[in-house]
Amino acid sequence: MNNPKIGALLISAITVIYLFLMTNQAITLLQVDNAIAKAMGFALFGLPAVGVWALIRELRFGIQVEKLVKQVRDEDVWPLFDLEFRPSGRPIRASAAKVFAEYAALTEKSPEDWHSWFNLSLAYDASGDSRRARAAMRKALALRHKTS
Repeated sequence: MNNPKIGALLISAITVIYLFLMTNQAITLLQVDNAIAKAMGFALFGLPAVGVWALIRELRFGIQVEKLVKQVRDEDVWPLFDLEFRPSGRPIRASAAKVFAEYAALTEKSPEDWHSWFNLSLAYDASGDSRRARAAMRKALALRHKTS
């Protein structure tokens, strides 16, 4: 197991403990003979429900991405980015923007190819745009699911 998996499992465990405590607090508030406490108890049930949904969604996303990464590596089509890096290890923005433009153009030419969206996701990530990187990876997963 590598460090990201350990981190994900640790955060998941902490989240489950938090959700358990929130549920316990909600039950406690529902047992109090006060209308405001009961209303707060019902409201607190919403937080664990949303938390469980978000946790499951993110873990499924991570597992799906891991499978997609394995497939790309098995196919030996991992994109090679020509990036310049800062001493910290982060890509220089201008270099990442150039790589991003290249992969964005390739994705425009092949919008139904999940490989293009996978590569675009990595280019977004290299450019520092994690929100769009996740969206592009979700698109790659959806297209991959369609073709299988």
